[in-house]
Amino acid sequence: MKSLAMNYIQVLTIAGSDSGGGAGIQADLKTFSALGCFGTSVITAVTAQNTLGVRSVHGIPATIIKDQLQAVLDDLSPVAIKIGMINRAEVVDVIETELKHYPAKVPVILDPVMVATSGHRLIEPDTVNQLVEKLFPIVSLVTPNIDEAIILSGQEINNLDDMVAAGKKIIEKGAKAVLVKGGHLAGPIIYDVLISGTEIPVVLESAFIASKNLHGTGCTLSSAIAAEMAKGNNLLSAIKDAKKYISQALQAGSEVKTGEGNGPLNHFFEPLKLIIQ
Repeated sequence: MKSLAMNYIQVLTIAGSDSGGGAGIQADLKTFSALGCFGTSVITAVTAQNTLGVRSVHGIPATIIKDQLQAVLDDLSPVAIKIGMINRAEVVDVIETELKHYPAKVPVILDPVMVATSGHRLIEPDTVNQLVEKLFPIVSLVTPNIDEAIILSGQEINNLDDMVAAGKKIIEKGAKAVLVKGGHLAGPIIYDVLISGTEIPVVLESAFIASKNLHGTGCTLSSAIAAEMAKGNNLLSAIKDAKKYISQALQAGSEVKTGEGNGPLNHFFEPLKLIIQ
């Protein structure tokens, strides 16, 4: 009997569920699939939300999160991990413990989801400190947007120089690498800044795309980076490819109406078949 030696490229998302389908676990799994990877998931919270905003949030018990995480890591062996919404300190503890014990040295992308597009705060204040102390040392990249970078760095951000300064402060708190996303700063060019240890900051530019459909952009970007790293790209190449994917997904979905508020990206504008290795 022939041995099954081929595998899908398996990627894990640890995040919250978005009932509207545009962000969180739903956006992560769509992104993995669109980029040719097999997505697995650990759900940390269930949100009642749509394109207009978040109505309520229910945290999944930490014991169930632990069971989900162990079940995936024990059997499916993901080669990259994305971490999204973590709204309680006990969940940070579970993730830190389980990932420390995971034998494979895989890239881990942390998207520090703190505030929804609608302005709804998604994280308890004491959990921010836990994220910094316990997860920063074990993740490969942290991907805050402007609002999240302000919280993490403790400084205002009004321009590109502020983004660099804030990123350096986040590095000083223990992060190996930080991608400060500048999409919330108005202008014809969007700047993202990659800061990695003592290396010179890398400024990445992309054209502003006029669209109301921006819901889930941050979740999608961090998931795309994880997927590209799972496929073997280094960090900078993965970020560049992920940014290209985001721009195309935004453009493809810019004229589509989904709900009455901030709609989703078009994740499947040109999906890949599942890659088998």
